[in-house]
Amino acid sequence: MKIALPSSQNQIDEHFGHCEHFTVFTIDDQKKILSEEKVASPAGCGCKSNIAQILAEKGVKLMLAGNMGEGAVNVLNNHGIDVLRGCSGNVKTVAENWLTGKLRDSGIACSQHEHGCHND
Repeated sequence: MKIALPSSQNQIDEHFGHCEHFTVFTIDDQKKILSEEKVASPAGCGCKSNIAQILAEKGVKLMLAGNMGEGAVNVLNNHGIDVLRGCSGNVKTVAENWLTGKLRDSGIACSQHEHGCHND
């Protein structure tokens, strides 16, 4: 399984659509991290870019994110990627916390999207 985290300087980027890159961890059946890869973030709004397709083609099944609008959640879900919001901190620590069952979705969508992502 692969999980992706919107990242800036090895931290969860609070704004999915404007992160430096996505950190993608490959996880084995024993819930151990096998590898880490950085995927470049497209310019502009995340929900209007092709990042969901790119991540899906790489086998990503889950996005661990900070804040994210409903438009972005819907785009990711439509590409077979589940989303867990409300994450913060070091990307590897967040991934490890998810692996041990310590994370829950905040259910809070980002409402500060002047660029219109939430209208998708």
